[in-house]
Amino acid sequence: MENDDICMDVFSRLPIETLLGLKCVCKRWHGIVSDRSFVQDLSQRPEPLVGFFFQERYQWAGEDIRTISFIPARMENTQLKQTIFSFLPEDVVVLGSCNGLVCCRSVFPSPFPSIIICNPSNKQWIRLQKTRPDKESSYGLAFNPDRDMANFKVVRVIQAQIDMDDDDDDDDDSYFSFEIYSSQAGAWRKSKEVCQCNDKLFKNKGVFAGGKLHWLTDEDRVLSFDVENELSWLISSPFPTTHFTVIPEMCIGESGGRLHYIMISEDGLHVWALEDYYDSNWSLVHTATLEALEEENSQLLINTRERVLQRASIDSMPWIDPLAFKDGLLLMRVSTKIMLYCIETKKMKELCKVSQLGRNCIFGPLVIPYSMTLAPLT
Repeated sequence: MENDDICMDVFSRLPIETLLGLKCVCKRWHGIVSDRSFVQDLSQRPEPLVGFFFQERYQWAGEDIRTISFIPARMENTQLKQTIFSFLPEDVVVLGSCNGLVCCRSVFPSPFPSIIICNPSNKQWIRLQKTRPDKESSYGLAFNPDRDMANFKVVRVIQAQIDMDDDDDDDDDSYFSFEIYSSQAGAWRKSKEVCQCNDKLFKNKGVFAGGKLHWLTDEDRVLSFDVENELSWLISSPFPTTHFTVIPEMCIGESGGRLHYIMISEDGLHVWALEDYYDSNWSLVHTATLEALEEENSQLLINTRERVLQRASIDSMPWIDPLAFKDGLLLMRVSTKIMLYCIETKKMKELCKVSQLGRNCIFGPLVIPYSMTLAPLT
């Protein structure tokens, strides 16, 4: 028993990736790493980002692309993987990830589409009952293992039109409604909360930070939903896009428990952290001009400002596109390369070529940050 306590103390300091290997060494170590109290203690520590799920989408076709690539978030020895979800009973589309759990849906077309919650670390999964997902709705996954390792919630966001009289001058003629699945109740229910808004949701859907889920919209705003209190509101972006000559590119992400807003424009890279939800108060935590980025990473960037300014319209491909942000690391596409940028060191690393991710990875790919957990689903 004393030896087990020593092992648990040592194991608790190791990354989950290492612990998964130790489970295969012997039955005793497998028992320690699988022990529920050990996993619960492990859940109290923040787990670092290990990589990004990257899934292509057809620009116009209604069918889904089945291949999911995993891009490790390493500054060296990056090797793509495409078998992370091979343990699932069907091909899926990744909808979101939160603290090690991943929310997926069946690829379309499918005769019996469903939503699956899985843990790629221990290869466990469950299928949500009485669920008929569609391609129009957006989803978010909320999972707080340090507070409750046994339960999670899935939020479905649906946009619908408001029935209005002709003499009503209200500009917002559509609204978002919310449906919530609780693993504790094992069922869906419709929230009473609605949010009047004409914006469309795009990119980085369902970012969980500070107990709230966030969706970036196409109108310089972020839709936020408090999962526990079931309250929603719209957060103004930290800087209007109309200020720029060329349309900037944005994404949102989480770092240090706070929502972050990332913008790349002719003025450079800017990263803001949300300080106050109700006043849409942001603080600038990182900035770098395009010239400074190029000087710091001269082997990877050249004539960056000129190339950014060459974008003619919103339908044309931007030279630099921020794809996802997590724990101070920004994944972005720079021309035909996928780069990882660390805001602390200001260093950039090429992770892979765009061509390695498929033929349809330029316009609107699904990019989801992922960290690991040993939390059981069964």
